[in-house]
Amino acid sequence: MDFGFLVGQALVNGLVVGMLYLLMSVGFTLVFGVMRIVNFAHAEFYMLGAFATYWLVTQAGLPFLASVALAFVAALVLGWGVEWLVLKPFRHDELNGMIATIGLAMILQNGALMAFGPDPQSMPAVAQGVLRIGELLVPWSRVVVLTCSVAVLALLYVFLRWSRQGRALRAVVQDIEIAQIQGIRARRIYPMGFAIGVGLAAVAGGLMAPLFSVSPFVGAGPMLKAFIVVILGGLGSLPGAALASLLLGVTESLAGTFLSTSTADILIFALVIGMLIVRPSGLLGRPE
Repeated sequence: MDFGFLVGQALVNGLVVGMLYLLMSVGFTLVFGVMRIVNFAHAEFYMLGAFATYWLVTQAGLPFLASVALAFVAALVLGWGVEWLVLKPFRHDELNGMIATIGLAMILQNGALMAFGPDPQSMPAVAQGVLRIGELLVPWSRVVVLTCSVAVLALLYVFLRWSRQGRALRAVVQDIEIAQIQGIRARRIYPMGFAIGVGLAAVAGGLMAPLFSVSPFVGAGPMLKAFIVVILGGLGSLPGAALASLLLGVTESLAGTFLSTSTADILIFALVIGMLIVRPSGLLGRPE
């Protein structure tokens, strides 16, 4: 098979996967930036978004995009409630907050296990056929997922850039003390930041559902990749997360295509170790 064709296919696949990693890692970074808590339950919101989309499409008969949108809204409401009822006492308490999110993750995962069972579920593709770009063949389902990912990230950018709440959220992420001096009420920003963060994880899970199987344990892999992205990009840096997600997705796809999956994992973790040695703050992170 032509070498250029394989490279092109790997780049396209890496771009799709990288965008899903980006949605996951941006939400994870947003939660840490606002609350200074490592959210170990992030993977479970990814899983819940996948199951919500699967159920709405296969059982309720709703269109795919409407199902993803409803999964996002449900995650927003759930995330807001979880932050207010569970995590409020642990704001900026990294150790106890981390332990609380681990407990929350176990509750959500085992709840999903009892509700849906351990067997992976599959949902039909969102679109049939392939898009031909020169010699490249891209399934329309992946085109839809990629387009939706870009649209969600564009809407997030507009919200953070031009809305009043978005600017307040960015201010809290950058420097909470200065934000409070400027009159921003951080206690109102905390639940909003957490809700948006886990909502992005739910969107990533919903977009993933047609491409991979859905199970109570489906969030473990993307969560690990989100950690890697945050380390590479810099903890708390949204531009760094964007750059690292695309780098990780393309590297993983190219290495998996021409070498093997295990070799791809070795290269990725070698890259992480090298980054920690050379630049511990990440590509675009700020040294603490």
